[in-house]
Amino acid sequence: MANDASTVFDLVILGGGSGGYAAALRGAQLGLDVALIEKGKVGGTCLHNGCIPTKALLHAGEIADQARESEQFGVKATFEGIDMAAVHKYKDDVIAGLYKGLQGLIASRKVTYIEGEGRLSSPTSVDVNGQRVQGRHVLLATGSVPKSLPGLEIDGDRIISSDHALVLDRVPKSVIVLGGGVIGVEFASAWKSFGADVTVIEGLKHLVPVEDENSSKLLERAFRKRGIKFNLGTFFQKAEYTQDGVKVTLADGKEFEAELLLVAVGRGPVSQGLGYEEAGVAMDRGYVLVDEYMRTNVPTVSAVGDLVPTLQLAHVGFAEGILVAERLAGLKTVPIDYDGVPRVTYCHPEVASVGITEAKAKEIYGADKVVALKYNLAGNGKSKILKTAGEIKLVQVKDGAVVGVHMVGDRMGEQVGEAQLIYNWEALPAEVAQLVHAHPTQNEAMGEAHLALAGKPLHSHD
Repeated sequence: MANDASTVFDLVILGGGSGGYAAALRGAQLGLDVALIEKGKVGGTCLHNGCIPTKALLHAGEIADQARESEQFGVKATFEGIDMAAVHKYKDDVIAGLYKGLQGLIASRKVTYIEGEGRLSSPTSVDVNGQRVQGRHVLLATGSVPKSLPGLEIDGDRIISSDHALVLDRVPKSVIVLGGGVIGVEFASAWKSFGADVTVIEGLKHLVPVEDENSSKLLERAFRKRGIKFNLGTFFQKAEYTQDGVKVTLADGKEFEAELLLVAVGRGPVSQGLGYEEAGVAMDRGYVLVDEYMRTNVPTVSAVGDLVPTLQLAHVGFAEGILVAERLAGLKTVPIDYDGVPRVTYCHPEVASVGITEAKAKEIYGADKVVALKYNLAGNGKSKILKTAGEIKLVQVKDGAVVGVHMVGDRMGEQVGEAQLIYNWEALPAEVAQLVHAHPTQNEAMGEAHLALAGKPLHSHD
C-alpha cells in the first residue's frame, strides 16, 4: 500500500460511501492517483444500512402481501408467516453480491484502498492507522448517521433507529414510527406487510411533507386503506418504558403505546472530532459548507454526500462525487440542479417526483402562471391489471415547460426516469405528447397525462 510520506496522491478521499467511492472510481478512470479511506465497508450507508437493505425488506413485504391477496387474481396461495432469519439471509445475500462487485471495481481501477478510521490532519493530509496520507486535494465524504430528538435516547432495545430495525430478529406486534418522512413511511409500510400494527407520528401536517401536497394526501389515503394509522400536526414530547413496551406522549397530551419505537427523524452529518474545523473548513450545524462545485472555503478541500446540506440521496452522492473528480481532472463541469434530481419513496404505494411542487411553482411564477393536471391511474390498463391506484400530477408554467412531475402508485419509481428527462430538458407538454408510449405499460400514463395537458386527451375526460 503506497501511503508512506514520500507518496502524494492526486486525491485523498475520507469516506467510502456513495459520494466517496464514486469520486474514487471516476477519478481513477480519468488518470488521477486516488487513495480511498474507509473505517467500515466500502459502499457506506446506502449499500449496508440504507437504500439496498430497506428495499429488500420492502420487496419481501410485497411478496407477503401478494400471497395474502393472491385469490383476487385467481391464484390460490396460502400465507404462513414471515421467517425473519430467511428474510435477512435474502437481504444480506443481495448486499454481499453488490459489495463484492464494488470491491472488484475499486481494485480494477487501481484505487489505493485503506481500511481504518481517518482524520483530517491538514488541508492536504489525512491521518489513518498511525500514518499520514498526503494528497494534492482532499475530499470529505464521511456521510451521516441516524439522529434523534433532544431528551430521546436511542437505546437499541425498545427505542431503535433504522440501523437496529434493519437487523431486528422478529416482526414486532406493534410499532410506533416517529417521523413520517421517507425512512419512517418505508419502515411503516414494510412492517405492516409483515403483519405488525403500525402507527406513524409526524409533527408536520402531512406524511412525506417535502412532496407535493397532493402526493401526501394520496399516500395518506392509501395508508388508511392498508390499516396503517398515523397522527399528524402534533410534535413529540416524551417517550418512556411501560411494563412490556414504550409509551409516547405528544405535545397535546395524546398518548400511544407499542412494543417498539422507531426514531426516524432524519440523519445527521458525521463530522465531529474529524479535524475539519481545525483545518479551517467552514461548518454549520455539523454540515460542511460548499459551493455549487462542492468546494469548501479551503482551496484543497471539497466535500460531498450527506456531509453537506444537499439532498440526502445516494444518487446525489454519486453525482457530487463524479463532479469533484471531473473538476479535479480538468474537465468542464456543470453544477447539479437539485430540483432535477429524481426522488422516490419506496413504500406501498410508491411516491416519486422530480422538479418542483405546485405550491413552489406558484411562489416562483405566480398563481395565474401555473397549470396543474392530474391523471388518474384508473385510466391506465397496466395499473388496472396490477390493481394499483394513484395519480400522475404535472405542474406546468402556462404555455411553457413542465416544471414538476409528481406520482403515486405501485412501481412509480420506475417511471421517474422519463419524468427526469421531461424536467431537465424543459420539455413542453406537446413535445412529450407526440412521443409514442408502449401499450399496455404504466409508462403509458406519463404519455396520457401529457396528451391531456397538451389539450388532446385520449383515455381521460376533457
